[in-house]
Amino acid sequence: METSNSTAVPMPPPPNMRLGDPSTHDGVAMQGVSKRFGDMVVLDECDLLVNKGETLVIIGRSGEGKSVLLKNLVRLQEPDAGGIWVEGREVTGMEPPDLRELRKDFGFLFQGAALFDSMTICENVGLMLKEHTDWDRERIRARACECLALVGLDDADDKLPSELSGGMKKRAGLARAIVMQPQYILYDEPTTGLDPITGDAINDLILKLQRELGVTSIVVTHDMAGAFKIANRIAMLNRGKIVFTGTVEEIQETSHPLVRQFIEGRADGPLGVF
Repeated sequence: METSNSTAVPMPPPPNMRLGDPSTHDGVAMQGVSKRFGDMVVLDECDLLVNKGETLVIIGRSGEGKSVLLKNLVRLQEPDAGGIWVEGREVTGMEPPDLRELRKDFGFLFQGAALFDSMTICENVGLMLKEHTDWDRERIRARACECLALVGLDDADDKLPSELSGGMKKRAGLARAIVMQPQYILYDEPTTGLDPITGDAINDLILKLQRELGVTSIVVTHDMAGAFKIANRIAMLNRGKIVFTGTVEEIQETSHPLVRQFIEGRADGPLGVF
């Protein structure tokens, strides 16, 4: 669970994300979303727009609520207030059957890949198809192998997760995320724990999937080199709110004090150290 640990500092006002009707947005719209755990406010009337077909990267310090934002988006965690829309459908008001259908449009790459240790890689990747389709075993395996090939794991189908390196586990998790042909992929720290070369290979895969599958991607990361490589736009989350959104060029050139300190990796500045 992520919790906010930043101190209050003067800052430019956040971008106005409340322009227009969020139900008419062609991608994802979050408006006024709040989430707390006990007395800890994690998301505080958070607004965010994600355009159809883009890769939006969300940055921010550890504990600012980035992972919580992703989970609230598909109601793996329930928001306490606010609204979420996906292509005009209000997620926050959906009944469980409709919500289950909506989630089929989303692939989720978890931080640790979240593979089942007792299942082969092929079985892990095909699990969603087994649970949500009437496909036979051979068809499920063929689709799982197709997805594994797409992420460069052609020969790993019958291996167990314990036989894979960290980078291979991430790629297997990504294969599972795309097996249902989702329209959206949520990436929670896709390069954390990987060496720079393997991390760059994962970023290349994110670009490849956007290009070849036309997916909309929302990526939570601390890897600024990777963010600059894959993003169409970057949003910064601080104290439960999105305080900046812009293109790679705009974030590199901004004078916003919180953004500058974060992307430069400096301990001195308004974000503080702890």
